[in-house]
Amino acid sequence: MRVALHTRLKPGKEEEYERAHREVPPDLVAAIKAAGAREWTIWRDGLDLFHVIDCDSYDRLLASLADLPVNVAWQAKMAELLEITHDYSRAGAERGLPVAWRLT
Repeated sequence: MRVALHTRLKPGKEEEYERAHREVPPDLVAAIKAAGAREWTIWRDGLDLFHVIDCDSYDRLLASLADLPVNVAWQAKMAELLEITHDYSRAGAERGLPVAWRLT
């Protein structure tokens, strides 16, 4: 499945966010892949971040990562940089942003 998400940076945190994503911990990358993600791309437009995740199940992905220490530490770091964070409360919904249109 493919899921799209929107998050937003706090003003002035752009460079710190970019730097953090140049140094994503290898054990976090491995955990994301082990949780069923095949691809996760993030685009930035000013403060707005748009994520597209290709995964087996978004619910399982979130559940697998939610309490994992490396992810908890990463999410705490991201919370310092983000005004709108990745919403882990959506587990059970298998949803992200609603699809408005798709060229097939």
